[in-house]
Amino acid sequence: MQADVAWSRLRDLILDGTYPPGARLTEMEAAATLRMSRTPVREALRALAADGLVRPSGRGVVVVALERDDLGEAYQVRAALEALTAELAAIRQREGHIAPAALAALRDLADETASVTARGRLPEAAGLNRRFHGMIAELAGNTMALRTLERIWDQIQVSTLRSLAPPSRPAHVSGQHADLLTAITEGRPERAARIARSHVLDTRASTRTEE
Repeated sequence: MQADVAWSRLRDLILDGTYPPGARLTEMEAAATLRMSRTPVREALRALAADGLVRPSGRGVVVVALERDDLGEAYQVRAALEALTAELAAIRQREGHIAPAALAALRDLADETASVTARGRLPEAAGLNRRFHGMIAELAGNTMALRTLERIWDQIQVSTLRSLAPPSRPAHVSGQHADLLTAITEGRPERAARIARSHVLDTRASTRTEE
């Protein structure tokens, strides 16, 4: 559907910072940018509002930035859900439900994320970081948790970019990824959950200096 295409493209433009928090966007402007009619764009903007990425403003919408308290709550929910998905992934691994190729792909992604982060390519690293956690959520086999996480990840995308900026963070993040991968591979759900939760809360703590 055209509305789905419009939603996907506008979402990408919001997440990559083309339309930063506070930017105002009208149906006409969005339709011109996407070279589409206003009807699917209107539906897309409604969907983005439901996702929490924009809010209605006059004849258009404004890209939403989470307030400090809301951002803290988002990280709390993210920490709980990522602990859950890490735990479930480790349980499924222990029970033999995860293919070796899937774990190998997760390991390769962790290595690529660490390499890109160490080279200071932060926007690319943030995208890879999200893919890493997304793959764990997929391995968990809980569709509702994955969908909820995707919405939360969207809302705190900018914070994810900032969290990698301090000099001490890249090595710390990569180390936590490696520990999390090991816990899942060894089928240790409690340890996997604990590492995942700590990782998210550490990320939140690192963003406070940027607020």
